[in-house]
Amino acid sequence: MELKIYNSLSGEKEIFKPIHDKNVGMYVCGPTVYSNVHLGNVRTFMSFDFIYRSLVHLGYKVRYVRNITDAGHLTDDGDVDNDRFVKQSRLEKLEPMEIVQKYTVDFHKVLDTFNLLPPTIEPTATGHILEQIELTQKLLDKGFAYESNGSVYFDVLEYNSRGLNYGELSRRNIEELFAYTRDLDGQNEKKNPQDFALWKAASPAHIMRWNSPWGEGFPGWHLECTAMSTKYLGEKFDIHGGGMDLKFPHHECEVAQGKACNGTEPVNYWLHANMLTMNGQRMSKSTGNYILPMELVSGKNDFFEKPFHPAIVRFNFLQAHYRSVLDISNEAMVASEKGFQRLMEAMKIVSGFAFKMSDSSSFDISAWKEKCYAALTDDFNSPILISYLFEAVNFIFKLKDEKETINEADLKELQQLMNGFVFDVLGLQNVEENNNEKLDQTLQVLIELRNQARKSKNFELSDQIRDRLLAEGIELKDGRDGTTYSLN
Repeated sequence: MELKIYNSLSGEKEIFKPIHDKNVGMYVCGPTVYSNVHLGNVRTFMSFDFIYRSLVHLGYKVRYVRNITDAGHLTDDGDVDNDRFVKQSRLEKLEPMEIVQKYTVDFHKVLDTFNLLPPTIEPTATGHILEQIELTQKLLDKGFAYESNGSVYFDVLEYNSRGLNYGELSRRNIEELFAYTRDLDGQNEKKNPQDFALWKAASPAHIMRWNSPWGEGFPGWHLECTAMSTKYLGEKFDIHGGGMDLKFPHHECEVAQGKACNGTEPVNYWLHANMLTMNGQRMSKSTGNYILPMELVSGKNDFFEKPFHPAIVRFNFLQAHYRSVLDISNEAMVASEKGFQRLMEAMKIVSGFAFKMSDSSSFDISAWKEKCYAALTDDFNSPILISYLFEAVNFIFKLKDEKETINEADLKELQQLMNGFVFDVLGLQNVEENNNEKLDQTLQVLIELRNQARKSKNFELSDQIRDRLLAEGIELKDGRDGTTYSLN
């Protein structure tokens, strides 16, 4: 089947044709490592992990590049004091590169927890300062950039005057951009409000700084991805991915930089993953509707009734298409847990149960296989693929009860396909009921005993149960809706 991918640049699904047959170059914008990776980030990186796994499963050799932004991420181009790394280093009283190391380690730990495969190459912005300086000089030489007070800016109006179209990816026009550009400090350095920084002059107090032909400074945020993607994938490559929030201005600037530098469209297919909400609302620290990935896994939060294994979180995330908004809630996670457990039970049965073989099969494996691959090749449609997997799950349970039949060849194919889709493509892991479900049942018994002790005014026994559990790393939380627990 032909693979179809939704291309944000055209706004349509297109048949995927790699530049080099059966070889794919894919670049995904990685984290800005100045704080803990948040759950929305995990959803984005998990989406591209699923896409990466799918491409490999479909027979492509993939060079997957995902960067680490460890310098140059300004809140805006006008105020160098808004450098996120410098601000965080002041808050935590650490050097900027200590901040980078701390949160890069956290990023890798979290993604490992959710069984994301590492990229082929993981370059850093600070490791490619020379390449960014060279690109800046190239844009200056071609007349697409200008120097101002030690900073260098990309000239958006000059770019458009040459028949190019800044705004083509996000479908914005120059007039709209001009109308909505805020009056920022430092805009007087720019010819036009829409221009963006390629290189910023460092103020005397700025810690992160490098020598350049224009004086000491640091790279602009957008330039790093152009420098790293072209170095490892070439001036034109197949797929560029990232979160929907990066489409403008970050990816728009990448398109302009690539076309201005090399005279060609830098990327054939732009893919964007949608956002994650919680309880129907956008996640935000300011509103309190916010949770970190490991808080969801550990149960140490005020939104979910219990801990959820990372594999269950992954299963929940993949039940929504990567281009759709995904809302998580306690009810959704509980439902996902039940579905996940049924899927894993079916995997155990199909792999190890001694089925009674028949001359024929009551389940059309060929037709089912075709539907699964139709979902996978239709813009990586994970929820539809999962729905087809549950058709097989229902068949497996009936097969065990001898309400369906299967022959030996079809059983072997079903085993291979289920393992391939569930473990290799979806990246799920079999969670032993071992311990999570039995622990939960045991704790519910103890909570019930404690509640009975409290009703009987036996506060000594009630406190003893609470304190003994706390000593074992299990904290009981008494709330309006009853008692819950979290694992420390």
